[in-house]
Amino acid sequence: MTDRSNLGPAPGPADDVPALLDGIEADPDDASWNRLWEALYPQGGTRPASFAALPRLAALAATGDPDSRVNALFLAGAVLGGQDRDSEVRTTHAAAVATLLHTAQELRPALAAAKDPAEYVYLLESVLAFEGVPVWSTELGRGLANGGYELYCPHCSAGQFIAIGPYGHFSTSGDWTPAADATTLPLRPADPADLHGIGRRLHRTALADGREDVATALTHLFGTARCTGCRAEFSVADQAAVHA
Repeated sequence: MTDRSNLGPAPGPADDVPALLDGIEADPDDASWNRLWEALYPQGGTRPASFAALPRLAALAATGDPDSRVNALFLAGAVLGGQDRDSEVRTTHAAAVATLLHTAQELRPALAAAKDPAEYVYLLESVLAFEGVPVWSTELGRGLANGGYELYCPHCSAGQFIAIGPYGHFSTSGDWTPAADATTLPLRPADPADLHGIGRRLHRTALADGREDVATALTHLFGTARCTGCRAEFSVADQAAVHA
């Protein structure tokens, strides 16, 4: 799976994209996929060629080899993540989006069984992107697939890292591997019974798919944190949404 956090600028003009796709269909190695990610999702953004590639990405996701199916699905999800449900892009590429959503649900069991929870998180994010769900079609993976969120306290504007993952569940002014003398404050997870809307849906989906680790992470995402500066409490999800 491509590490999208390290993507650089697009490596060439948009007319290179068909050749990159042809190369992947002929020999889907990691280097080819990395070049395609950089071409279609440069520096976490999109360009017209990104949308024009959606039909071919949908075809690769539906019929490619196992690794290509996942890469195509996640790349298409990243491309569509910022597009509103009623956008012109979705209207133009409605058939491709429908194929991608069907493929995502088809691959759900396999990715739910993956050792790395990030693959399952990106699957959930991709489903939301294909459905046109705002905020979490771009922000879910940003934190849950990378150990937490960099946020600002809404009360005093202090920078906070909200760790959600293998290093624990806490707020700190440092990072997710704080120094021994750094201040850390535990997060307060939401009670699953109190979840509503997208939080409730994602939590139930993760439990149904046997991903208790992701379900636990979601209760912390939709729970509260305390600022290590002013000690005020705030909603983690609300502050994460500010970056969307």
